[in-house]
Amino acid sequence: MLMDDERKAENYLMNIGYHRLSAYIYPFYKSPKSDLQLKEGTNFEQVLTLYHFDKKLRILLFNEIEKIEVAIRSVLANVGCQELNDRYWITKPGYFANAEKFNQTLAVIDKELASSKEDYIEDFRRNYIERYPPAWMITEVLSFGNLNYIYSNIANNRLMKRIADYFGLQPQVFTSWLTVLANLRNMCYHHARVWNRDFALNPAEPRKVSNVWIDTSKMNKRRVFYRLCIIRYFLSSISPNNNLNKKLSDLINQFPSIDIGAMGFNERWREELLWN
Repeated sequence: MLMDDERKAENYLMNIGYHRLSAYIYPFYKSPKSDLQLKEGTNFEQVLTLYHFDKKLRILLFNEIEKIEVAIRSVLANVGCQELNDRYWITKPGYFANAEKFNQTLAVIDKELASSKEDYIEDFRRNYIERYPPAWMITEVLSFGNLNYIYSNIANNRLMKRIADYFGLQPQVFTSWLTVLANLRNMCYHHARVWNRDFALNPAEPRKVSNVWIDTSKMNKRRVFYRLCIIRYFLSSISPNNNLNKKLSDLINQFPSIDIGAMGFNERWREELLWN
């Protein structure tokens, strides 16, 4: 591998680690990749460019997923309270289909409440006699994955449909997409490579949608572009004037050497109504 500045390369290897950087070296190997022979002319700067692009992509993904996560917390709590006319519904077994899943969720709720130092939780403990706070407080202390676990166990089909309808989806697809986004969020949080990853989870395909969607007939659903489309779709419900399109275009333009085909993009992706 060519190195313009070996001392600089040593510093990067020390601070980032060869193991992490090796994932960004891999695309520069000749075929067959198993021989681990680099293509002629491969420069360490090319590897760093790929690493920095993936880092900025993760930040973009994490920030946009946060908006969706906040909305789901609020909609789950508020629509549940409205539909069931019970502010404590999340901690009552009668509203859930599977008792074992409910008990697992309640154990998580107990753990999170016991360790929480949030002012509103401590204020509730001081001023109220109920064992559990209302739903809108509980959803704030749970992880994205926990929210999906609660939603998928709701016994009331009308409630499940109302929540999914808010985002223009059917319950089955809503559950699948929440799982996909929670998985992606965790990868971004733990600094895992995402740009060309072949994700294990295969998202459910919606049969009908309330908002603009894409032609997925020739799309690899296990690449990051499909997940970006899911994020864009959610944002069309919760933040119609979002600028994800511009942010994504700016990032791609900033790194013209990146092979976006490896991310699942097609050449005409900007022409899709979802990204128009």
